[in-house]
Amino acid sequence: MVRTRFAPSPTGYLHLGGARTALFSWAFARHHQGIFILRVEDTDLERSTPENTQVILDAMKWLNLDYDEGPFYQMQRMDRYREVIGQMLEAGTAYYCYASREELDAMREQQQARGEKPRYDRRWRDSQATPPAGVSPVVRFKNPLDGAVVIDDLVKGRIVVNNSELDDLIIARSDGTPTYNFCVVVDDWDMQITHVIRGDDHINNTPRQINILRALGAPLPQYAHLSMILGPDGEKLSKRHGSVSVLDYEEAGFLPEAMLNYLARLGWAKGDEELFDMQQFINMFDLAGVSKSAARFDPEKLAWVSAHHLKQADLQRLAELVKPFMLRDGCDPAPMSGQAPDLPAVIELLRERVKTIEELADAAVYFYRPLEPDAALLAQHVPAGILPVMAEMLAAFEALEWTREAIHDAMKSTVAAHGLKLPKVAMPLRILITGESQTPSVDAVLALIGKEEVLRRLGGQLARLV
Repeated sequence: MVRTRFAPSPTGYLHLGGARTALFSWAFARHHQGIFILRVEDTDLERSTPENTQVILDAMKWLNLDYDEGPFYQMQRMDRYREVIGQMLEAGTAYYCYASREELDAMREQQQARGEKPRYDRRWRDSQATPPAGVSPVVRFKNPLDGAVVIDDLVKGRIVVNNSELDDLIIARSDGTPTYNFCVVVDDWDMQITHVIRGDDHINNTPRQINILRALGAPLPQYAHLSMILGPDGEKLSKRHGSVSVLDYEEAGFLPEAMLNYLARLGWAKGDEELFDMQQFINMFDLAGVSKSAARFDPEKLAWVSAHHLKQADLQRLAELVKPFMLRDGCDPAPMSGQAPDLPAVIELLRERVKTIEELADAAVYFYRPLEPDAALLAQHVPAGILPVMAEMLAAFEALEWTREAIHDAMKSTVAAHGLKLPKVAMPLRILITGESQTPSVDAVLALIGKEEVLRRLGGQLARLV
């Protein structure tokens, strides 16, 4: 059975690259009816915090990347790591190294002076010397001295690393705590991981981890290393390109399914498919479609994908998502006078014109709170000569049964009576009632705002302007 894992370090937020790695690992497991595991690699005691861990869990929850096992925490597995290190020392695949920091610094200086690549010279590997007093040793792995590690990477292709290029890795520090590369190996072994899908910044770790797995007699997973995500300018994605934390996109009003759809296409393709839901993605996903080249983040493409998913989303769900954004801006989508406009109906009218929940909330404000028209808009679109026509519209509206069709017919009758074109009436009405010059069809907008509120707004504006 396929078993994949996502193993973030809680030293900061979950960034876009990590979220894409989680998505690909999740989708690969789901495609093969396998198991997806969440593992928190929290051994960096200085930078790992419970708050950062919670941010990662919250981001996974928002993205709906459900895991079958976990979360497992490395700090809760220290006894297991020490047990395996003890077994390796006993088997002779690891050894104590008593070299001091001063000795190691001098060794590197000498190597650099000779033009050599600095590396540990294995002085304690097979030493019979008496350990120096008062020195707490590290534990090093006995890396093979000859041969090569061959990795048939499922994305990058064949990678060959000579063992002569690898030194004897520290697997436990002098205080006894195991190191990252060792913990990962034991975790992947114990958790029976079959496929390690991770960023290509880990490629240098892979041959070392494979050698440790072989020394333990453990089965080797298959590896797939994903290329990084670059900013629009081709540089490494960073804060200067905008939000890089996944939860920042929730705050900006993106739907999780839109974020996942966009991330899925960052470095993966299946024909010309651009827009899909997650079940479709699971059905399509394979590692053969993952590009070897770095992907480039495109905010405009994300906005386009987001607009598509907004058009597909359930209206009641969107209403629940929009409310907090409106309240944050001081606009309560509740009755002002009489009956408030139906928020799902407002959303249905507006969502063709927006790309995010935040934009949707901004666009909905004038349905629930009158906006004062800008003086420039009034000067441009509401000349004094149109005010008598607006007064006639007010009188006509007072007599109407309030439907979109009746509003439209009243506007047409007034236009015909004055020999005007429809925009000459529609635009002043729009500005006086909504305070905006850009809205959906004005008859649809007025129908939703409601008769009582329209009469109140239009009457108030005319009383002020006449």
